[in-house]
Amino acid sequence: MELLSPRPGIGQIKPYRPARPPQDGGAAWVDLSLTVNPLGPGQKALHAYRHAAGQIHRYPDWAQDQLRRAIGQRYDINPHRITCAAGSDEMIHLVTQAFAGPGDEVLCHEHGYRGFMKAIRAAGATPVIAAERDLVVDVEAMIDRANAKTKICFLANPNNPTGTYIPTEAVQRLRAGLPPHTLLVLDSAYADYCRRDNYSDGTEVVENCDNVLMVRTFSKMHGLAGLRVGWAYGPAAVIEAINQARGPFNVSIAAQAAAAAAVLDTEHEEATYAHNSAWLPWLSHELEQVGVRVYPSVCNFILARIPTDPSLGVQAVLDHLARRGILVKPVHDYGLIDCLRITVGREEENRALVAALGEILS
Repeated sequence: MELLSPRPGIGQIKPYRPARPPQDGGAAWVDLSLTVNPLGPGQKALHAYRHAAGQIHRYPDWAQDQLRRAIGQRYDINPHRITCAAGSDEMIHLVTQAFAGPGDEVLCHEHGYRGFMKAIRAAGATPVIAAERDLVVDVEAMIDRANAKTKICFLANPNNPTGTYIPTEAVQRLRAGLPPHTLLVLDSAYADYCRRDNYSDGTEVVENCDNVLMVRTFSKMHGLAGLRVGWAYGPAAVIEAINQARGPFNVSIAAQAAAAAAVLDTEHEEATYAHNSAWLPWLSHELEQVGVRVYPSVCNFILARIPTDPSLGVQAVLDHLARRGILVKPVHDYGLIDCLRITVGREEENRALVAALGEILS
């Protein structure tokens, strides 16, 4: 009997394995391994979520009208050019399935978000990786790797796990240098944290082109990671193709209701931004004081390089932190074998992390 086997590409996908406490670990663990909002969701989102509980026996709105209108109102964009998914990860998979397949190439950058690679492999397409320069996207390198087979170019801006970004001018230069048949997908998951004069989430790039898609999420700034809500803004033809590929009820009733409330809750957004603006520089400074190299970040996390001491490695640091009840994210899958990604947490969590690292690095 011939054994069943998945199509080529599936076997090359590395399953996602988040940092986890031991089985006896409990709520007392400090989890700084995932880039969630340390303040949690806002009260308006929680109220909408609870109110929606009485409707969960029904199927959600396929058209996602209330949520799309709320997003359009918040960002002053056309709701008819918006579609939503179960997190930005599903959106990345949907757009890849819709526009790339066997024989096609999809362009990514060296330390770019690894969710791109999974979507590319799952679609049967071939990933092509452009080198970065000092952990920052190299636009010229990406343009050089593009060719007639390049159907999609993924750009995470700002990028996870490096925390770096490229300015809007560079994004426009990338779009101009890519073949016209290539869809540029801007993953702007962390855009809410980057308020630099030379940066934008990509809205104006989308509006001035017919081959650019912007992807956003409710998991970071809005604190809805557990509900899985993402959205995309793009040309009508691209949005239509994604809607044809997606399941009819991919975003639940409760998730749509909570996200519609969250996106209009600017008070909670400002509180989250203020918290991150205070504790990101504090955490960066304190980690440097205990001997960790910290790369500049515009996100809600830090990329930290552990000192190259023969008697000390990343695993030793991870083990020590685990003994202190703290989880952070190793990023060896990104080729950053001596680095950790550390989320900005609440005050007591940040202080506990610095103290624990100080113990082992001293």
